[in-house]
Amino acid sequence: MYKRIVLKLSGEALAGERGFGLDAEKVAGLVDEIVEVHALGVEIGIVVGGGNFFRGVEEQAKEMDRVSADSMGMLSTVINAIALQDSIERRGVQCRVMSAVYMNQLAEPYIRRRATRHLEKGRVVIFAAGIGNPFFSSDTAASLRAMEIKADVLLKGTKVEGVYNADPVLDKDAVKYDEITYMEILRLGLKVMDLTAVSLCKDNDLRIIIFNMNQPGNIKRVVLGEKVGSLVTA
Repeated sequence: MYKRIVLKLSGEALAGERGFGLDAEKVAGLVDEIVEVHALGVEIGIVVGGGNFFRGVEEQAKEMDRVSADSMGMLSTVINAIALQDSIERRGVQCRVMSAVYMNQLAEPYIRRRATRHLEKGRVVIFAAGIGNPFFSSDTAASLRAMEIKADVLLKGTKVEGVYNADPVLDKDAVKYDEITYMEILRLGLKVMDLTAVSLCKDNDLRIIIFNMNQPGNIKRVVLGEKVGSLVTA
């Protein structure tokens, strides 16, 4: 069983079928799973994206300066983080939102040692606002935070079963990899995760497990070591 994890959630995962904003039922379902894993004694860090509100590289931002657009995207992650925090704490689990962008009335500033201490005390920590800089994705933020807090593994929840050689939504003959190396992902240009994030994990030998977030119970299965999704290693 993994002792300390970072779970990467997309903003879209919180929107459910609506595709925009927050779906209360979807958020509740995800939080139920997170709380169940926390009860096993696992230390949990979460990085959440903001694509359910705003994404700096999408059509809605095409006329904007990239720095401004990415700043709006970072703020979107804070909205999602606060929503998750509220839902987690209503289930009796202490939770802290730590932001890479200073906004002290809404979240704690991200300080690595303080984040680690929260985890040691059994609090769930949600890392918001990416890494605080434009041009970097929330995947990269998840990789960086996982390495900083010395997580055992980075878990990325997606809408498919793992890593495929093609998009399984578009290609019914796509083949799933149970295990794949960082270099194979980079060489093949597989769009399962931002390539900067994959490179960071490769350079620091951080395991990644990419799995289907929409299958209830999958987070617990992964944490307990069951063969779920795709394992990315050296």
